[in-house]
Amino acid sequence: MELLVTYDVSTETREGRRRLRRVAQVCEGYGQRVQQSVFECNVDGVHREQLVHRLLGEVDQGEDSLRIYRLLEPRAEFTRSYGIQPGYDLHDPLIL
Repeated sequence: MELLVTYDVSTETREGRRRLRRVAQVCEGYGQRVQQSVFECNVDGVHREQLVHRLLGEVDQGEDSLRIYRLLEPRAEFTRSYGIQPGYDLHDPLIL
């Protein structure tokens, strides 16, 4: 399933800036950044639960905001993107 993960982490304190980096690192492990605090992730049910669990372990729910949307598939039919495009297609093999 394809997810859109968005977050807004308070960076007024040193700990907040640390949380922001950790949230981004978790998201990078599951998908690609498409905007500053927005990631597109292609995961199965188990990895979705892992992602949510890890993100909830990083955010401060009293100060931060985390939203996860499931994208309708096929995504190309329901999503419009304008301007600078992300670096790779989530469905293509990733070669490092």
